Amino acid sequence: MSQHRRTVLGLLAALPLGQRAFAQAPAPRVRLETSRGVIVIELHADKAPITAGNFLRYVDEGRYEGGVFYRALRLGFAPEKGLLQGGLNGIETKALPAIAHEPTSQTGLSHKDGTVSMARFDPGTAKCEFFICVGDSPYFDADPRQPGDNLGFAAFAQVVEGMDVVRALHQLPVSDTEGETYGMKGQILAPPVPITAIKRSV
Repeated sequence: MSQHRRTVLGLLAALPLGQRAFAQAPAPRVRLETSRGVIVIELHADKAPITAGNFLRYVDEGRYEGGVFYRALRLGFAPEKGLLQGGLNGIETKALPAIAHEPTSQTGLSHKDGTVSMARFDPGTAKCEFFICVGDSPYFDADPRQPGDNLGFAAFAQVVEGMDVVRALHQLPVSDTEGETYGMKGQILAPPVPITAIKRSV
């Protein structure tokens, strides 16, 4: 055994049991490949275990095969900001049951540039559609001071590589007509960008 390996093992052995487990279990990462580049995200499995675990199940079971990036929401006052949405885009045969909502007020996370979060309608309806924040987006956080549905969206991961790819996809051409039924006119990528591979990298 090398001196370096003995030193590392000795340091780990000196840690309390809880810290030792943390040191030996890096946060899971997922690699998303597209024709325009690679995006790597790191999951906050410790802070948002339900949401992160659900996403990893889709990845591990190959349910995102055939998935795409299909929506680019651009803010009117800052079109370089907004969100990039991806997922199965209506392939319900691959969808799992909806998961419980983990608001940012519970997880301690926030929607910053590169944060990955779950798309939803009502709280507790999220399944497989996710979005990546392009620019800081605190308005997606839970805010109990607001009336009505104030639980925000469930952040669960962060882009750690390929944010340049996310920004490039976010600026691709959109359809003038698609998405009108859902209030997303001018936001649907034309054409959508296939996710050619998605798998764990750690």
